Amino acid sequence: MMSLTTHPHFKFGFSISQIQSHVETSSSMIFKTSRTRRKFQILHPSSSFNSSNLKLHSLRPVVTRVSSSSDSGGTFHDDTPQKVSDDIPDYNASSSPNSGDGYVGLFIRMLGLDNDLSDREQAVDALWKYSLGGKQCVDTIMKSSGSVFLTVNLLNSESDIACEAAAGLLRMISSINIYRDFVAESGAIQEITSLLRRPSLTSEIKEQSLCVLANLSVDEKLRLQIANSDLLPLLIKFLDDEDMKVIEASGGVLANLVLSVANHKVMVETGVIPPLAKFLRTDIEASKIIRKEAQSALLELGKDDYYKILLIEEGLVLVPLVGPGAYKSFRPSLHSWPSLPDGSELNVKQTPKTPSRFGASELLLGLHVEEDEQNSRLEEAKKNAIVGRTQQQFLARIGAIETETENGNSKFTILPWVDGVARMVLILELEDESAVVKAADAIADVAISEHMRSSFMEAGAVKNLIRIIDHESESVRSSVVHALERLSISNDVCKRIESEGVLEHLITLLKNSDANGDLTYMILNILARILDPSKQMKSKFYDAPVNGSKKGWNEARLSTSWQTIQVEDLSDSTFLSRLVEILKSSSFVLQTKAASILEFLTTFESCRDKIVLFDIESALNSIFQHKFFNETESEIEFEEPELQTLETEEAGVAVSCASRLLTRLLDSQHFKKTANISEFTKSLRKILTSKIPLQNKDWVAACLIKLSSQNNLQTPNPIDTDIIIHETIPRLIQQIKDSDSARIQEDAVLELNRIVSEGVVEYNRAVANKGGIFAIVKAVEEGNDRVVEGGLAVLYSLGMEAENHPAMVAAGVVPVLRRIVICERVEWVKALHLLRMLPT
Repeated sequence: MMSLTTHPHFKFGFSISQIQSHVETSSSMIFKTSRTRRKFQILHPSSSFNSSNLKLHSLRPVVTRVSSSSDSGGTFHDDTPQKVSDDIPDYNASSSPNSGDGYVGLFIRMLGLDNDLSDREQAVDALWKYSLGGKQCVDTIMKSSGSVFLTVNLLNSESDIACEAAAGLLRMISSINIYRDFVAESGAIQEITSLLRRPSLTSEIKEQSLCVLANLSVDEKLRLQIANSDLLPLLIKFLDDEDMKVIEASGGVLANLVLSVANHKVMVETGVIPPLAKFLRTDIEASKIIRKEAQSALLELGKDDYYKILLIEEGLVLVPLVGPGAYKSFRPSLHSWPSLPDGSELNVKQTPKTPSRFGASELLLGLHVEEDEQNSRLEEAKKNAIVGRTQQQFLARIGAIETETENGNSKFTILPWVDGVARMVLILELEDESAVVKAADAIADVAISEHMRSSFMEAGAVKNLIRIIDHESESVRSSVVHALERLSISNDVCKRIESEGVLEHLITLLKNSDANGDLTYMILNILARILDPSKQMKSKFYDAPVNGSKKGWNEARLSTSWQTIQVEDLSDSTFLSRLVEILKSSSFVLQTKAASILEFLTTFESCRDKIVLFDIESALNSIFQHKFFNETESEIEFEEPELQTLETEEAGVAVSCASRLLTRLLDSQHFKKTANISEFTKSLRKILTSKIPLQNKDWVAACLIKLSSQNNLQTPNPIDTDIIIHETIPRLIQQIKDSDSARIQEDAVLELNRIVSEGVVEYNRAVANKGGIFAIVKAVEEGNDRVVEGGLAVLYSLGMEAENHPAMVAAGVVPVLRRIVICERVEWVKALHLLRMLPT
């Protein structure tokens, strides 16, 4: 008998290479041989594939075969011939595609741990090639129990070929819905995690392994498992890989993981936003696939308001999709003289040449900018605004700004901030009401930083918003005011809004709005920023350059407010009565805004006289006599601490603004004759003893002093004493405790010594009750000779009361006094007397 060449582990009449070749031949009958360069392929769903949820295979190109010796590929179908290996020849299409199925079990047995690594390597490579035949081939492999476990085990191999083939086979198996759980239960996620941690891996192994994770992450519960493992840092690291296919595979996994809201927190904390955001910037070269995956992932994260802020910090903005039909109403000015997006004229030189019949001269006109004048060169912000407007208008004109299928059913897209800002401003110019509402609301959401607010101003948002602020649609008006309110946070943008003549529109809207509605709140916010009495005060006393401007504050302020404000509009009786009505019956927040605006209006005599006629006294008393200041301690204790703190702060700000308004009104002779000064004094003295923040008591105390000069009635408790006890002493103690300036601390100690030296018992008790003993002892220990002298005087006065001794000893005054006596510092004799006075 002729001898046969046999493998030591198998008694067959042919070699392993012959079996593998036969299986490759059988599986290749459903492939078409082509010697082309390696390229991407898209897996198309068919009746044999349940691929409705296969994000990786249905949305992104994948490589069916990656090999160091083969660079071929093609488009994959279940029944379409495809190239597998350059070593496999063409076969007759009429051959049976199942002729190699009988060897599948053999190769699976060859995966056994008792076989040589080289045999297991050839077996898994043959099974991978066979699985590329589609679902029918994968089903055949899965009939043999243990195939997945043995394949997962090969991921531990030190052979790159074995690892690549094992990952490729798992990729094909996990692409079938019914086998996905089985792959995960076989420990594939853990083994792939260990594999990807290796310091050196080929790009092919990385890609195949990441594609397995992409297939598994289609399942909700598997997404949670992957995100809560050590894979996230690895996935983020692979976004910086040199091979774009590895980057795309990693992006595909992240795009799947982000579909589960439960993963968002851990993904953001791991740092997924910055590396994904870079692929959407214009200065980064990236494939269309990774851009799509990054956009998909960031859109999901952008649904959270906090994560939306992180996107803006990375230079991206969410832009509403309004539909391509909305842009049909856009009509750009093709033959107008060029201007900046914000509406200001562009400083260019006109030439007498005849305009080009194609409009080229108008298009290039803006490139000839005069540079003779010092400030004629365009700032960077203006350049960005011009670039963004030009790009978006071009896309709108050619009908490519949005497509019907852009981002599927998403309501937003993500753009770099230059394009996003220009796109939103362009939408404001459309006729579609719903589109305008979306753009205005998006501007309000994005305007969270000074940079973004300034960018919208330069792009022309202010001009367009004010143009439609009187729109007949209530939703448009509300959204426009919302956007202006957020933009007006910036002082520069607020000046621009004011210069565009918005006051008349806001006054009209306020007169017709609900007294306690959201629109009223936003209008009052804008008005309070424009008609800010503190700015007026600075304009009188401060005339230095502001924010790098060559103009002083006074000149800059006069160039806006006093030139654009029309006293006739502000003195409108309906407008003033509405402000008084808000002051009388609204929340502390609205009362604060109304009081601030009314304080500004008292600057104008015509406004002040009308305000007095609208029962302003009753409105002020509604704040000063609010139930908040009449609640007992027991009633306050039942409130939640957070709500109690918030209400206290709001009440303090409202009372402070109302006190400033009352102080201004006391300059009116008519008001002084008609107002009940005694009632105001009684209310403010009670407020002075309340728990509102100390900084809010400044204007209460100032108003009380002015009231006392108007009140001829004698009161049993002088107002000056109340102010010193409840405002001056707490303020001085706070300065001694918290001030970083030695000069301020020294002045506070000396002033406190002057007050205590008056000999009023209530002053000493106030110092002790407000924690002054501990603050003074620390100041004496660390201060200079003047602080020591003044502090010892205060402590000596407090030491006259025995009830203060425990607090002084607890504050550590004894060792401090001993050091002063031993060193014979200033006032060491007084320190010695104080030591003898204290208990030992």
